[in-house]
Amino acid sequence: MDSPENAGADSVRERFARAARAERPDLALLCLLVDAEADPAVRAEGGKGVDALVDAAQIELDRLTGLLPYAPSRTPAQWAHALAELLGGRHGFHGTPADYRRLESSLLSEVLRRRRGLPILLSVVWMEVARRAGAPVYGVALPGHFVVGFGDPRGEHVLADPFAGGLPLTGQDVELLVAGTAGAPLSEAMLQPAGPVEIVLRVLNNIRAWAAARPEHTDVQLWAVELSLLLPHHPARLRYERARLLVERGDFVGGAREMEAYADMVAAMEPNAAAAVRREARAARSRLN
Repeated sequence: MDSPENAGADSVRERFARAARAERPDLALLCLLVDAEADPAVRAEGGKGVDALVDAAQIELDRLTGLLPYAPSRTPAQWAHALAELLGGRHGFHGTPADYRRLESSLLSEVLRRRRGLPILLSVVWMEVARRAGAPVYGVALPGHFVVGFGDPRGEHVLADPFAGGLPLTGQDVELLVAGTAGAPLSEAMLQPAGPVEIVLRVLNNIRAWAAARPEHTDVQLWAVELSLLLPHHPARLRYERARLLVERGDFVGGAREMEAYADMVAAMEPNAAAAVRREARAARSRLN
């Protein structure tokens, strides 16, 4: 029989998978289910704990929305200014270099509590408050730095940087930002709106990168990979990453089996890579002897 903690974890993942495959995925809900997976205490409580975490964060987002001064209509620049004044100014939402070293910076409920986070999670706060207020808002997944847009991405619009408290960005600002983080010129494709599933995959990528740099947190890296695999669109190589993590954590048979399945998947396109993975799988099985 599953333990209560395992049952809670299954519940989180089932809800996450359903939410990711919904006709219109709820970005805040998906991010909060990531938070629930990250918290053993919430998982141990099962559905009740998950509901409490989700409800508390949604209430806070609603509360922040209610503080936005009413206006019958706003231009994109006025929306950007209003959100920056409310969230960046009155409530102090912004980021610092130290936030990149904290797992909490990738968890929406913690970002709402601490008023600190990575660019993408701060952008989620901006987007969710703005959406509730009726603003034409969208996320922009620039290389290395997520920002928000207000207005029509193909027409009149304004970009803003929640990490900098909602600072409005000129075209030159964006070019410099991309050049500094990606070392590449800005392209039109970089400015396209990011969908909820794409945003959540990027959040999980950040968590995986945080954990990969800290060998004592392979458990975090593993659940971030496993949630990513529940998304309708994900890189196939994540299956190989999961297999290697299983071996690293002592599940030699399970890891070897998944390596072999991944090798079968890529053999037609990458025969040399598939052969190398199969050798790795044999080496994993040999560790049982």
